[in-house]
Amino acid sequence: MYTYIPFGIFLAIVRSMAYSLLPYRVSVPIGALTGMRSRIIAGPPADAMDENKAGGRLYVCNHRTLLDPITVAAGLRKPVTAVTYSVSPVSELMAPIRTARLTRDRDEDRRRMAGLLARGNLVVCPEGTTCREPYLLRFSPLFAELAAEVTPVALETRVDMFYGTSTKPASKVLDPLYFMMNPRPEYRVEFLEPVDTTTMADGEEDGHGRDKSHSIHVANRVQRVLGEALAFELTEQTRRDKYMMLAGNEGIVKVKANK
Repeated sequence: MYTYIPFGIFLAIVRSMAYSLLPYRVSVPIGALTGMRSRIIAGPPADAMDENKAGGRLYVCNHRTLLDPITVAAGLRKPVTAVTYSVSPVSELMAPIRTARLTRDRDEDRRRMAGLLARGNLVVCPEGTTCREPYLLRFSPLFAELAAEVTPVALETRVDMFYGTSTKPASKVLDPLYFMMNPRPEYRVEFLEPVDTTTMADGEEDGHGRDKSHSIHVANRVQRVLGEALAFELTEQTRRDKYMMLAGNEGIVKVKANK
């Protein structure tokens, strides 16, 4: 492994530059030539390719690495915006797609995400943290309040040597580097059938608005759809539960407030 590391760093730099500087129709083949494998199991919805469609589509993914939104954008072959909770400023600066930081204030985050969705396609990972094992953490239900329909995207990764899923907050900036250092990393992307967020659950009264309990029901339904597609086990564990068990911290990257 130590003998391979210098070559792995070189590979990671070449791959990162390709995805950062070149259009996806060029960078994806270059990535394939260097050993990166991307498998699109099902294409995106037809209206996702409609440039004249007002607003954007909401894509809901399970979270494998920090490269998830970039992989979705490559599958769509068009720009997306990714929302982040606790990602280092360096990662945001280096990202080849637009990112938007959330505040963990529910009302403010909903307002920000609604504005982003009105301007274009939006990618969210409601688990709130990466999980490299075959499990799905509990989904935050906020995304279910933003659109009448969401598109689940099932993501799976395979690596040879290095995992891109650090639990130490200060090391998360290196996660994409670790993933791209692998000799033959693989991303499997499957765009699933859209889920209607307005459908009421059995025994739930139909009202004029969507309350929190309905949002939780929709989030659980999307989690179940992704779990079935990936054959992953569903859990009730949260992002905080994961970090407290594995690293003894809450997994939050502290960012200095601008004065």
